[in-house]
Amino acid sequence: MATTVCASAAPTPSTAWASKSMERKRLGIGFVLALLVTAADQASKAAILDVMRPPGVEGTPFLGQGMISVGPFLDLSLSWNSGVSFGLGNTHGDWNVLLFTLLAAVVAAFLLRWMATSKGGILLAAQGFVLGGALGNVIDRLHYGAVVDFLYVHVGAFDWWPNFNLADSAICTGAALMVFDSLFAERLSHKNRP
Repeated sequence: MATTVCASAAPTPSTAWASKSMERKRLGIGFVLALLVTAADQASKAAILDVMRPPGVEGTPFLGQGMISVGPFLDLSLSWNSGVSFGLGNTHGDWNVLLFTLLAAVVAAFLLRWMATSKGGILLAAQGFVLGGALGNVIDRLHYGAVVDFLYVHVGAFDWWPNFNLADSAICTGAALMVFDSLFAERLSHKNRP
């Protein structure tokens, strides 16, 4: 009677190393994208604070100098948000900085772990955008006690939503990419296979 030898299901040291190497590579790509988003966000906020700072005012937060029209639907108008994205929870409470910073830290830890195990592509970019946006807003909270918002979208006198910033835009873009990935990425990859 013949016996068959089955290959072991346990990973070999070389496949485990390759897996860890791929995990580090994905994490690195996602983290670099997050850092680029954070840097762009912080640079835009520094520029708007310089432009909107009244003469002789040193500290922050401060009231900005009016509004700068960029186009028919977009103005630059400084506001300070002590809540979450788009002004939600903007109560200026004493615990807001701590509470929302801790919440962002939990989200960041979750995203870093998810990045390391994601398959890459659209999902990895989405995770990088969300992490970068969260980091940009956390830096503001820790530095100013509130988030710098300055993008004001409107049609005439009709407001679309509260002021926002590049970090908020990155978080929303990342969330939209995550939804797209969950709905369509697998179908598109099957469709493109030979």
